[in-house]
Amino acid sequence: MEKENNITLSSAATRVRQRKRSNEVIPEPSKANGETFLVDDRNKYKSMWIRTYSTVWMIGGFALIVYMGHLYITAMVVVIQIFMARELFNLLRKAHEDRHLPGFRLLNWHFFFTAMLFVYGRLLNQPLVNSVTPDKYLYQFASSLIKYQMAICYFLYIAGFMWFILTLKKNMYKYQFRQYAWTHMILIVVFTQSSFTVANIFEGIFWFLLPASLIVINDIFAYIVGFFFGRTPLIKLSPKKTWEGFIGASVTTTISAFVLANILGRFQWLTCPRKDLSIGWLQCDPGPLFKPEYYTLPGWIRQLLPWQGISILPVQWHALCLGLFASIIAPFGGFFASGFKRAFKIKDFGDSIPGHGGITDRMDCQMVMAVFAYIYHQSFIVCQGISVEMILDQILTELAFEEQQNLLVKLGQILQERLGHS
Repeated sequence: MEKENNITLSSAATRVRQRKRSNEVIPEPSKANGETFLVDDRNKYKSMWIRTYSTVWMIGGFALIVYMGHLYITAMVVVIQIFMARELFNLLRKAHEDRHLPGFRLLNWHFFFTAMLFVYGRLLNQPLVNSVTPDKYLYQFASSLIKYQMAICYFLYIAGFMWFILTLKKNMYKYQFRQYAWTHMILIVVFTQSSFTVANIFEGIFWFLLPASLIVINDIFAYIVGFFFGRTPLIKLSPKKTWEGFIGASVTTTISAFVLANILGRFQWLTCPRKDLSIGWLQCDPGPLFKPEYYTLPGWIRQLLPWQGISILPVQWHALCLGLFASIIAPFGGFFASGFKRAFKIKDFGDSIPGHGGITDRMDCQMVMAVFAYIYHQSFIVCQGISVEMILDQILTELAFEEQQNLLVKLGQILQERLGHS
């Protein structure tokens, strides 16, 4: 009897081991971290067409908005911010807890729009003043808004802070404080990027369009090269990213930066800074960066090519730096987003764009690039030191209308005295 029991137990154990072995998945050599490379994905052509369709209408819409000018591009940035905030707010949202906290989502948006008023009020105060100076009363109203803008934003924030404290509920403290901290993190991430983006727009559409286009080009060619040739995994956080796609996109992006800068740099309405909130096209002195310089080619190259020389804009050399950053450093914004999504066990931040995911999925590298483009422009492009325009900006924004009149009278007296002595 005991022998029969032993035989029965051993046969049962054998069946269990067989079932376990049958459930195990033999790892394929083409997989990394359980995901298939694009080159080996059976459904890659279907996903490619969906992604291509979305990319075409996104690029078309983006080109139309850029053509319409600075204010429309800024409005596009605001809309993108709202969609990003919605996706990020929903990431840690729990419907069960929210049902017990009426108005809690409204509080998040209160903080969001308060931060928007603060950031854009600081960025657009000078263009606003320049836009309303012909009208005395409108100018006084705009000056008052600018003068008290920081105080208004502070009290709006304090109102939200008190609102949060008064709505704290027993057994919900941990969830509420976690959401409060998450909201502030979203504000930092979203508005840090957008403030630099809007600053780039008003420095000249060129400084917004070129960096943004380089990220798009890098993303497209990393996908295409990885789609057809990707075999070597690049980083564990993004299993479908390959070294072949990374290197191919880097070369293409750097070359595109040099060529694209030459094309965009020849249009004044792209290179001129916007000093007000008007919509019309701009005309200005483009400056030495956007004036072509002629380079004579070496003799051995002239024998091979029909050209004697080439015309290059000085800004194209700066564009190479932007291209290198867009292809080597900016992708780490995407890797960070991939790690973030893995931490929360989600595939995408949203489903707003077919084949791409959410708005946040498309903006991860753009955020890194926008900050670098602004810092590079301010460090290596803008002339440092005090200028007449900087002094005028301070006079218009920091002095009241009567103080400006008094300054004008005193300057007139000083100049007359100097002319009398001379």
